[in-house]
Amino acid sequence: MIGWLIIACEIGFWVFVLAGLVSRYIWKRKKLSNVLLICTPIVDLVLLIATVIDLHNGAVASTVHGIAAVYIGVSVAFGHQMISWADKQFAFRFAGGEKPPKKKKYGREYAKVERLGWYRHLLAWIIGAAILLGIILFINNSSQTEALLGTLRIWSLVLVIDFVISFSYTIFPKKEE
Repeated sequence: MIGWLIIACEIGFWVFVLAGLVSRYIWKRKKLSNVLLICTPIVDLVLLIATVIDLHNGAVASTVHGIAAVYIGVSVAFGHQMISWADKQFAFRFAGGEKPPKKKKYGREYAKVERLGWYRHLLAWIIGAAILLGIILFINNSSQTEALLGTLRIWSLVLVIDFVISFSYTIFPKKEE
């Protein structure tokens, strides 16, 4: 059930974003657009509440419950950036906005972008880890929440690998092709 809710929340996130952009650029309703875009965090709140209720009602935590926390962390850390990207693309394609510039894929500028991406990943990890640990403490049953710690361990490993890759561009910058 939680797995389907994660999928529904991801779809809901993009539905709110798309509805907000259509409202802003096609219908010219900026206030409605702002309301719709502000609703995107509500999707995360619904997912968090549903996850906690499911576990509180006795469900044994699975990796899917852990992924709910990962999704929330990533949504909070990267959500504004994703919405901003979508806004620029939508404005260019449907409202005569200027073409978004292509990002460099080499040199110091690229290394800086990679480092900033890792810092966002770290923020997502901190948020997700806090949610996971909060749920573990709230449920207070280690056998019921064991999978949540497993999710945190795997995500920590992914964070370390991302660090090595992201910061390698600082030490060994990509050359222009």
